[in-house]
Amino acid sequence: MNRRTFLKSTTAGSLFTIVPATVLVKPGRTAPSDKLNIAIVGVGGRGRSNLDGVKSENIVAMCDVDQRQASKSFLEYPDATKYTDFRDMLDKEHKNVDAVVVSTPDHTHAPAVMAALQLKKHVYCEKPLAHSIFEVRKITQAAREAGVATQMGNQGHSSEHIRLMCEWIWDGAIGEVTEIFAWSDRPSGGFAFPVAMPRPKETPEIPKGLLWDLWLGPAQWRPYHPAYVPAMWRGWVDFGTGALGDMGCHILDPSFWALKLGAPEWVEANTTHYEEKVERETYPVASIIRYQFPERDGMPPLKLTWFDGGLLPPRPEDFEEGRALGGNGEIIVGSKGKMIHGSHGASGVRLFPEEKMQAYERPEKTIPRVKDHHTDWINACKGGPAASSNFDYGGPMTEMVLLGVLAARVKNRRLYWDADNLSITNDKDANELVNPPYREGWS
Repeated sequence: MNRRTFLKSTTAGSLFTIVPATVLVKPGRTAPSDKLNIAIVGVGGRGRSNLDGVKSENIVAMCDVDQRQASKSFLEYPDATKYTDFRDMLDKEHKNVDAVVVSTPDHTHAPAVMAALQLKKHVYCEKPLAHSIFEVRKITQAAREAGVATQMGNQGHSSEHIRLMCEWIWDGAIGEVTEIFAWSDRPSGGFAFPVAMPRPKETPEIPKGLLWDLWLGPAQWRPYHPAYVPAMWRGWVDFGTGALGDMGCHILDPSFWALKLGAPEWVEANTTHYEEKVERETYPVASIIRYQFPERDGMPPLKLTWFDGGLLPPRPEDFEEGRALGGNGEIIVGSKGKMIHGSHGASGVRLFPEEKMQAYERPEKTIPRVKDHHTDWINACKGGPAASSNFDYGGPMTEMVLLGVLAARVKNRRLYWDADNLSITNDKDANELVNPPYREGWS
């Protein structure tokens, strides 16, 4: 075909043709046309880890209300358009964006996630999925209606250990499970955050680069103080979800999956606070939170007890002498034995005592394995299988976790839960915490 005939034929059809990626790209590499265009909400702190997790794709827009925290990420991606308000970003960039990653403090998860879902964008959101139970339910429903790929950032859910634990329990390794003990060293251990303190009375000047009103988002207005920003917000009721909200989506995830926990019948909490005023502002120094679950898919009723703030469950009698429980983990009690694991994704899962682990004949692996949590989501965005902690899974699990967080705020009351109607049936004051009001101007 000569040049004149070629030009005539292409003009009659379409001027440009998509060339297959295999023609342009060396084996093992991704063609630019195969990459997602991703917008990031929150790029400091935890956001930097999530940014690294999706750096294989095109980062086209970035948003953060705190330029101090965001500066390093902003410099690393000079071609990405920068914003301070996610609403402006999505309004201006939505035609150029395939997916959104949300890594803000808990109280601003829901507004950013819902805005992205309403535009039918794929969404990755840090755990817990939202700040209130009502928000979680609405997000879960919206994601289902949008038909997009989602993933909650409980990274251990993509691990090998959590899959082994599920396969062992389903194989009957410890028999029928009737009780779980879970614990965390938060709020004092690990990445500690403040609790049991009154609201600061000082009103220091807002640091340059921090847009305080936008940081507050839907939370009720209060003066800026460094006791909240950048990393201390987890211990404050208006912004974070305390020890259980911080670690529950990691530590309780294996049991929620393996034992199909779903919604509990009731929950109650015993907590330590120093004074009534502090109780309303921050989460407790330590908690014991009890859940009761009904029969589920042929599994017997189950009691789950959560400990935090340095409190630990009773040491099992058959636990080897000198063996430590560790700072975070679970003990799963069955009719034929027991199992223990650490934090994220059932890390270090073992039957105990150790001779039972050595004698156990492991079953065939049946759960699909994934490369990592972010890749699992990226593949789902590109048409692969649903990500393993998509919102249909992560939503109900977060509801379960946040119900315990709510119980810790009212303490010493057994709260009966109607999951279908999203209601605490026996306590009007506690029920109001299921859907707390947003600040005027937010919805």
